[in-house]
Amino acid sequence: MDEIDLKILKILQKNAKYSLEDLSAELKIPKSTVAYRIKRLEALNIIKGYYAQIDPTALNLDYIVISLVRARYGKNYHTELGSKLASLPGVWGVYFVLGDIDFIVVGRYRNREEFVENYLEKLMSMPEIERSSTQVVVKIIKESPNMIIWW
Repeated sequence: MDEIDLKILKILQKNAKYSLEDLSAELKIPKSTVAYRIKRLEALNIIKGYYAQIDPTALNLDYIVISLVRARYGKNYHTELGSKLASLPGVWGVYFVLGDIDFIVVGRYRNREEFVENYLEKLMSMPEIERSSTQVVVKIIKESPNMIIWW
């Protein structure tokens, strides 16, 4: 990847509908070169897809929870429990981490009742979990769906 590839990624993150013509004009390179580079980035799985950015609060999904989960160790526990956590309704992020906890789980819900019914009760009934601690987000300071390319 070079500077042009990084510029293409930055532009497409802001607006995935940006036309080849506009990219070509902005980057001052031929449209065919832009198309080739995008196809290559897709083939390399650097660009994995194109999505509509949806405002979760517009759908009343502003009850955000972050759970720190400590698992019971066993064969393939991280794969099996990770899959179970990922399948819970409302969960949009599951991270297997090192340290005192094993997983960080992030979910969005419309309200506390929906969170308890669709997430917390299911989480508490999983025998693979030793314990968990769930935090409720009070205020979002920064949140971005984009990969941050700073270089």
